[in-house]
Amino acid sequence: MGTFRPLRFPIAIIGAGALGLHFAARLAAQGPVAVIARNPERAAVLRVGVAIGAQRYVPDVFAPEDAPDADWVLVLVKAADTADAARTAQAMAPRGVLSLQNGLIGDMLAAGCGAIPVDQGITTEGAFRDGACVVPSGAGETLVPPGFEAVAAALAAAGFRTRVEPDIAAARLAKLLVNVAINPLAALFRVPNGALLEVPHRGLLDALVEEAWPVLRAAGLQVDADAARARVHAVALATAGNRASMLQDVLAGRRTEIDAITGTLLDMAAAQGAELPTHRAVFTLVKRLEGCPSVSS
Repeated sequence: MGTFRPLRFPIAIIGAGALGLHFAARLAAQGPVAVIARNPERAAVLRVGVAIGAQRYVPDVFAPEDAPDADWVLVLVKAADTADAARTAQAMAPRGVLSLQNGLIGDMLAAGCGAIPVDQGITTEGAFRDGACVVPSGAGETLVPPGFEAVAAALAAAGFRTRVEPDIAAARLAKLLVNVAINPLAALFRVPNGALLEVPHRGLLDALVEEAWPVLRAAGLQVDADAARARVHAVALATAGNRASMLQDVLAGRRTEIDAITGTLLDMAAAQGAELPTHRAVFTLVKRLEGCPSVSS
């Protein structure tokens, strides 16, 4: 444990998965960070420390029922765990709660946080688990909404490429575009992100972008079709060595976030009267994989 544990932390992270620990370790080099694990057993495991790349990180970690007060709370849990995270965040009495989760979960998080300011940013940072180690696997960009300037400053001081994005709603749609293209394919083919830019995967990657773009454009995405494809390619290249979160879930036999990612897109398409047959097929295939035994990549 650290030698100094404040009664109220400047920042806390709910979610002790690979990405949450990656963020926590970098932020902890600048000041105290509370990490909220999913249960007391997981918190006890993390208290002995965890390898983050070449560094050993010993977090100030808590179970949800023991979570301390914090000025700002970052939420980095799976979409299905959002309601539980909201209850934990509300009990921590923060100035604000910022989600960096996949999907569009801002309303769900806000519903559980009462009057506390809540919003959803985006990140394309990459990290995955390799046994007991966390492997940072791609320096992306993190965008936060207005009102969370203090969080942006803390992330920037920790070395993350971060900025406040006034039109965060459009940025969230751009992140959803990336997720609906990369995450399911990485899970289905069990390959790192960069492999999706190669034959035979690239054709399907581009088909998913082409099919999703009109729906997201109608919802407020502010890039044209060519720029949409280029954005997805750029993220796949920047995180080439990363195991997408959906791939990590499939390999571990866990429930994926396909409902929060592709399911959200399919709901948007249905509201617009649009059919997305390729995304529907990918959604069905990933749902079939959920809960399958772990297989080495």
